[in-house]
Amino acid sequence: MSPRNVHMHHTTIRNSAITKRSHFLTVFTLFGLVLALFGCRTSTHGATDGSVPPSRELVDLRSRILAYTARFTPGGNYTPPDRGERERIAQGVGRLLDGHAKDAERLLADVGLGITRLTDTASGRRYDEIAAVRSGVAEHWGRLYLNADSALRWSVQVPHPVADRDTELLGVRLLEDTPGGALVMAGAHRKAGRNGAADVSHREDSAFHTVIVELQRRGVPGLQLHGFARTSQRPYEAVVSTGAARSVLDETSALADRMEAHGLRVCRAWSARCPVEGTTNVQGRSAQRQHAEFVHVELAPGARGHGKDADAAAAALSGLTADWRDR
Repeated sequence: MSPRNVHMHHTTIRNSAITKRSHFLTVFTLFGLVLALFGCRTSTHGATDGSVPPSRELVDLRSRILAYTARFTPGGNYTPPDRGERERIAQGVGRLLDGHAKDAERLLADVGLGITRLTDTASGRRYDEIAAVRSGVAEHWGRLYLNADSALRWSVQVPHPVADRDTELLGVRLLEDTPGGALVMAGAHRKAGRNGAADVSHREDSAFHTVIVELQRRGVPGLQLHGFARTSQRPYEAVVSTGAARSVLDETSALADRMEAHGLRVCRAWSARCPVEGTTNVQGRSAQRQHAEFVHVELAPGARGHGKDADAAAAALSGLTADWRDR
């Protein structure tokens, strides 16, 4: 065989090996995702029989959540759950957190909600989603996402998705950044329904409030995200407070320090008079009654969504959720 033919022969063998290796890696990656989706590991919500929801999906988590909130409009449909429905929601969430998915499924099915174990294609992480199973009233009550691969340590709350533009994106980003979290998402635009019914940060008759109170009862600290318009009277990128408690936590002070270290102007409600301090927020008042940690953060438009200030805010807030996770 001539030197030229020998070289071509070796090249063919090498290219074949590379192709086979690439094919193997592709198959191995897909196999790993299938194992994550259909594997038999139990949720860290609990280790009892029936702790894994039977319904499972492989999804792009961020796209799934943002596609849901993209449908929200002012004047859209919204009817809050009645007292009996809220009790069912609280019981169902509680049973899921205790590791009894079958019981939770039964309780939530009575009010049109279901539980799905999701595996995120981007990260391979698993989440349990509580959401409406069909179109109707419950579709506008919101959703809950629980990290299924680690113990629950913190929550991020988005009461005004779309109305407070990009807070929904920031909420998803924080859930993805730090394991051990829950995302509580309102299910309608703030101006949906009648007479402020969908303004869930000021209403106790919502699924949003019901879920957060259940988390507070279990000692889960919460971060609630809001947005405000910058004006000459509000020359800040962020207003940080503890809501009705009007006190400072070590983690809250550290959060403000991190924001300022990233170049954001911060108003600290415990040491200055700030706009939009969240003192009338009903989840903050509930946290005060239950002695639960609650951090209320208002962000200017540039500190939400995309851009340098938004990245700085997200990094600082991820530091807060990491502090809660590591305690």
